[in-house]
Amino acid sequence: MLRSFCLPRRLPAATRFLSSLQRTSVHYPYFVPRNSNGSLPVYTDIRNGGTRFLLSIRNIDGDASALANSLSTELFAPGSPEAMKLQISVVRSKHLIIQGGKWKHNVVEWLVKKGF
Repeated sequence: MLRSFCLPRRLPAATRFLSSLQRTSVHYPYFVPRNSNGSLPVYTDIRNGGTRFLLSIRNIDGDASALANSLSTELFAPGSPEAMKLQISVVRSKHLIIQGGKWKHNVVEWLVKKGF
């Protein structure tokens, strides 16, 4: 056996610093697990000849209606045109359908800020 495999590995300083940071866990009544590729399960769908844009968040663990309420109040500023167009519905208590615009990047950024 090669000696290099027997020796303990040393991590670079930047990696050791990042791994030593303590994460503060925040508990929400919902959880959005990442898919097998490591990305968030946020998908787009365009219907009616490109006139209707749908966004779906799949496989929500916990209270999907609480996630819908949080999204509707926190994603856009109250009274903004985007907030007026935003329509969120819960499907089978595990999925959300968001209608009203092309907001995939906004939703993904919001989920990442929340710690998912």
